[in-house]
Amino acid sequence: MTTLDTTPPHTTGGAPKPTPRSRSIRGKSLAHWMALDRFSGVYIIIALVALFMLWIPDTFGTPTNARALIAGQAITGVIALAATISLISGVFDLSIAATMALSISICGQLQAVVGMNPWLAVLCCLAVGAVVGVANSIIVTRLHIDPVIGTLAMSAILAAVTYWVASGQSILYGFDPSFVSLGSSEPLGVPFTLIVLIVLAAILWYVLEQTPAGRYLYAAGANPQAARLSGVRVNRLTWGALVTSGMLAAAAGVVLTMQVGSAPFQGGLPYLLPAYSAAFLGSTQIRPGRFNILGTLVAIYVVAVAVKGLQLKFPESPWVTDLVQGSILLLAVGFAVWATRRRAAGS
Repeated sequence: MTTLDTTPPHTTGGAPKPTPRSRSIRGKSLAHWMALDRFSGVYIIIALVALFMLWIPDTFGTPTNARALIAGQAITGVIALAATISLISGVFDLSIAATMALSISICGQLQAVVGMNPWLAVLCCLAVGAVVGVANSIIVTRLHIDPVIGTLAMSAILAAVTYWVASGQSILYGFDPSFVSLGSSEPLGVPFTLIVLIVLAAILWYVLEQTPAGRYLYAAGANPQAARLSGVRVNRLTWGALVTSGMLAAAAGVVLTMQVGSAPFQGGLPYLLPAYSAAFLGSTQIRPGRFNILGTLVAIYVVAVAVKGLQLKFPESPWVTDLVQGSILLLAVGFAVWATRRRAAGS
């Protein structure tokens, strides 16, 4: 009589042996639970903080440094939001740093030379940023000039205008005391400039993630032709994004002037690389594969912690900042291209 083997597959009479597939599922579950694909930047920040606190505890691991690190990224954060909103629309706007520099000079001239009310001067700066955004919109949507070339040319024009406005000089005195004191104030223990960043980021996040206009803008930036065929007014959305980008860049200039109490000539130009480093690295965070506000904020502090720690460790090496920012930009863009190709191959 033949005896049937009733032992289940992959067992030896006891508990089932783990198969390669089950081990893979457990591994994926761990990665899914930790959300490594979305929050890797947060883990990198934690790892960097732990590294530098062990490496240079006397300088990095102090409350003063922590406060300076958190609050010091407000200006970079605001102009990074300008870069992010333009990239979402599908436009690479290289004029944001020049717009910021022009805003700084105009804010200084109107207060220190003309004697204008500081808050009216702020409105004038924002209006100038909007005008720059309109000019960029005409270049991109009406003249059909490549955005990189068009906004690069706009940067050169704005540099000339900034020189004419400021006569090539920084303005160090003559600002309204209430304007400067607000820039250095800390309501409820939170730096005012950081509050500005949080408010602007919250508004942009809500518009982009919770409204039809935000979803249409993402669609227009990702595939303009398909969006047009679906009835989306791509040009109108591009105009809105570029005007918003210009105003945010101008706001970054106002925040810088308010924070330092002066108007440094061409003070916005060093912020172009950090802004785009944060925007591109941010596209790998929170909502991988798309530029997003929360991802940009996470990326800002990844870059900031790395730069600050290396600056404190190697104070005699001023090139550390550019090296870190450039390397992160290359890695972020390279990873984004690789991820896009992988998704395309998978589909």
